[in-house]
Amino acid sequence: MNEFNTAFIQADLAWEDPALNRAYFTRKFEDLKPGTDLVILPEMFTTGFTMNPKLVAEQMQGPTVEWLKSMAAKYAAAIAGSIVINEKGVYRNRFFFVTPEGTAEYYDKRHSFTLAGEHEQYQHGKERKLINYKGWRIFPQICYDLRFPVFARNDVGYDLLIYVANWPEKRINAWDALLKARAIENMSYCIGVNRIGTDANGYNYPGHSGAYDHLGNCLAFSEKEEVCSFTLDKDKMMETRNKLGFLNDRDGFTIHPE
Repeated sequence: MNEFNTAFIQADLAWEDPALNRAYFTRKFEDLKPGTDLVILPEMFTTGFTMNPKLVAEQMQGPTVEWLKSMAAKYAAAIAGSIVINEKGVYRNRFFFVTPEGTAEYYDKRHSFTLAGEHEQYQHGKERKLINYKGWRIFPQICYDLRFPVFARNDVGYDLLIYVANWPEKRINAWDALLKARAIENMSYCIGVNRIGTDANGYNYPGHSGAYDHLGNCLAFSEKEEVCSFTLDKDKMMETRNKLGFLNDRDGFTIHPE
């Protein structure tokens, strides 16, 4: 599949209210363009970036995962985004990738945001994840992971790098710069989906969700509440990769999980 029709939903999240957020996104899905292949939601899209996992955490068979499967089937589109999961008493910030067929792959956030105490509430992940969907190799990441380029280095031949986030306004310049850098250095499409609005802790989020091609050109960018749609072209990306060959000259390395 060469062309990949993608959309992100940039939203003002209701604080620690999964049911209200699910209802909100259910309505926003009605604005999707026909033929959308993938819909990307923000980090912790049912709660906002909360450090109160005991109040909101769900099980793997909980209502949000079931909602994701239902919406993916209804719209014949894969859906990605992270939620708070309780796994045998351990809380995780977990990125889900749910397909219309009902499969649910996931990635646990590797880099805990220690400035907010995330490492005290959530168990960080150790594994890199590569998702294959419709002939596209997709590499999922969550928010703070963006600051650590080694973990996202394209040594596995992925086609699309995705970051879901709650990235505050005071550091938004870093978000903009690093998304573009990750696209350029990995010669890959890179999509970052942030939220907007103000959370219960008083942090403001300006959006700046965006999609960048393998040379860092901006395909989509938003500073408001909206569904934003665009198309990725794999043939064009591979043609440039083969012509320039930059990935062939990358350094080798080994990641040692803690």
